[in-house]
Parts: sequence; structure tokens; C-alpha cells
Amino acid sequence: MEMLSYLIPISLGLGGLGLGAFFWTLRTRQYDDPEGDANRILTGDYDDHPKA
Repeated sequence: MEMLSYLIPISLGLGGLGLGAFFWTLRTRQYDDPEGDANRILTGDYDDHPKA
């Protein structure tokens, strides 16, 4: 039971760190790619496999 007093705050801290990193990526607009989406729909290439 004593181990839970260490593990619960550590897991909450790591979860908060991950959530903070996610919100940071949203704020710095790392998921925005309007030109890539517009160009990707017009090509016949599939990006299922890496290009040689």
C-alpha cells in the first residue's frame, strides 16, 4: 500500500506532462497542413509504403 503513495503522484505527473506536451503542439500549430491536404487529394500516389 505504501508503494501506491509513490506511484499515483508519479503517474499523475507523467499524465499531466503528456497532456501539456499535447496542448503545446496544438498551440504551435504543428497539426495544421492545409496545403498538404489540398495537394494530397489531387495526386494518384498512395503513401501506404515509403518511397524508394
